[in-house]
Amino acid sequence: MTKTASKSSSNIFIGLSSFQMLAMFRRGLFYTFLSIYLKEFLNMSVWETTLYATLPMIMSVIFQNFVWGPISDKFQLRRTLIILGEILAGIGTLSIWLIHYSFSNLYLAGYVIIIGLSCVEMFWSMSNIGWSALVTDLYPYEKRTKIMGELNSIGGLGRIIGIFIGGFLYDQGLGFRNGSLFFVASFVMFISTLPMLFCPEGGINLEEKEEKNLVELNNKNNQKNIVIFIVFIISLIFINFGRNSIAVPYSQYLSLDSGFNVNSIMLSFIANMRSVAVVIIGFIAGFLSKKFGHSRSLILGTSIGIIALIITATTIHLELIFVGGFLIGAAEVIIYASSYAIASNLIPARIRAKLFAVYNTTFFLSWGSASTLISGPLIDALINQGKSEIFAYQVAFLIGALLCFIGLLMFVFLEIWLKLKDKNNPINE
Repeated sequence: MTKTASKSSSNIFIGLSSFQMLAMFRRGLFYTFLSIYLKEFLNMSVWETTLYATLPMIMSVIFQNFVWGPISDKFQLRRTLIILGEILAGIGTLSIWLIHYSFSNLYLAGYVIIIGLSCVEMFWSMSNIGWSALVTDLYPYEKRTKIMGELNSIGGLGRIIGIFIGGFLYDQGLGFRNGSLFFVASFVMFISTLPMLFCPEGGINLEEKEEKNLVELNNKNNQKNIVIFIVFIISLIFINFGRNSIAVPYSQYLSLDSGFNVNSIMLSFIANMRSVAVVIIGFIAGFLSKKFGHSRSLILGTSIGIIALIITATTIHLELIFVGGFLIGAAEVIIYASSYAIASNLIPARIRAKLFAVYNTTFFLSWGSASTLISGPLIDALINQGKSEIFAYQVAFLIGALLCFIGLLMFVFLEIWLKLKDKNNPINE
């Protein structure tokens, strides 16, 4: 029983879904165009533009794993962390714009944004870890894939609206420079705390926690699950690093003068194909896991992601870029919903926030680090060797597909090994 079992499930879902919609609205609005702003307006290199994702995500991972995760488990705080995280992040985002605007040297202003977002992420990560643990606290295992899929679908609607508004506000970089994108993003962070009032704090009762601790400390299944969890996390690292290695360069690639040369409005339409897929596929994610199992759903999602990367890298037709964008979104929601269900089954309740911080690391760190360590240096190196910009980006996308494939093979081998060894497969129950 959770602390607030008397809360109606409908009010809880309203609170969670409203928060998710506003959160995705803000991410679509702000981050879809930020890498273009850094590269084209502030004159940063491809590698330097990846730092706006990498350094903040490193801070997020550190603080989720070593600060907020342990605090959340010790005091069983979920909703409180979400609300505090959003408020502090909103204040921090406004501060970033003010400081960056005061710099007349545009190149240095870019580093103000990167360093500022890194500082903001220290507090924003409170919201991330609180969210991951709260959903598992509030819903039983058999409903989590369905709930996460539906929440992603509703979030996708928010992202669609955010991307379109961001496209209109961008105005060749002035939307960032003059502050309108910063202002709207911060405002949404503040109001996103209101829906959380419909949700309970989460966590488990102290008495229940002590009882579970006594049982779990001597539970061999939990020890076995931790080992499986580690192997599962390693495969997710490859999968997420592969598909997210294009996260930062993607918008730049589509905007190249020598390539598709799309404007901000067309880029909004392309980016929203991903969101449309999230909306549609999110509502059937629960059905997929119920029919095929969580592990097969994860295999399906990863395979779709590999196909999407190959299409994006090889096509010369804008229509197929739209198809690739849709498949990227479909892969994203299937991978997230199925992997979340697997992780929630492997993680013991007594250390839920701590290990969800580890699980979140595979997503958060890959979003920036994959670009900084893999695609960014590769693209810059190929361009410096005299290769065309188009070729450089395409090679980076194909390397991403290869990394995804390695992660897929690791997970498939884990699934086969578990089937041969144990009828009670904890990653597919």
